[in-house]
Amino acid sequence: MREYVPASPTDGEESRMATETTTRTDRDIQSAVLDELTWEPRVGPDEIGVTVTDGVVTLTGRVDSYAKKWAAERAAHRVARVRAVANDLAVRIDTAAGREDPQIAVAAARALEWDAFVPVEALHVTVADGWVTLHGEVEWEYQRRAAERSVARLTGVRGLSNGITVRPAVRADGRDLAEQIVDALARNGATEAEQVGVRVHGDTVLLEGRVHSGPERDEIERVVWNAPGIREVHNHLSVRR
Repeated sequence: MREYVPASPTDGEESRMATETTTRTDRDIQSAVLDELTWEPRVGPDEIGVTVTDGVVTLTGRVDSYAKKWAAERAAHRVARVRAVANDLAVRIDTAAGREDPQIAVAAARALEWDAFVPVEALHVTVADGWVTLHGEVEWEYQRRAAERSVARLTGVRGLSNGITVRPAVRADGRDLAEQIVDALARNGATEAEQVGVRVHGDTVLLEGRVHSGPERDEIERVVWNAPGIREVHNHLSVRR
């Protein structure tokens, strides 16, 4: 196992973080999430209710597509100091605008075929009452995510379960992998590598530390998944309040 441990914050940093904690209340976060939903053109903010408890955002209400549910969740994650999002939005598709399961299955298969990053020959699609389930194996996490994005935007989809597993074609080289991951994070201007702890055990990476936002947390995980031979990433990064 190779380990990179983040440096301890200076007294000045600790003081600054404490100030941010006391000034960013749940009400502040709720207001910011509502503003972000209003700013997001893919969703109707009047459809969505927002509550916040200890930095955890809960979205409630009804939307007319799974794509809107996904867009609302991403909008909430973009707000600073959001620790997590519970997406309880219900997808209610108008009967006239809906599609039958065979139509959705055909559309999903075609969407996967048209995505250059998806190895469609290794994947299978199941549709039941508008809920799409993806099965199969891919070599990289970016392929798994690309398949999910391709299907999530389709008309008539009520929900999606991504059962695709990542099975790399190469073995992870644990001797230098932790240092390589830290170097990759340091090159990325969207992250603060010194705040992230990286541990590698076999083909599994454990992330620890604190970040400023949900998007930064996601970006760090994306960078880590680019490491060759990785099958699992346990993202224990927390968002600062």
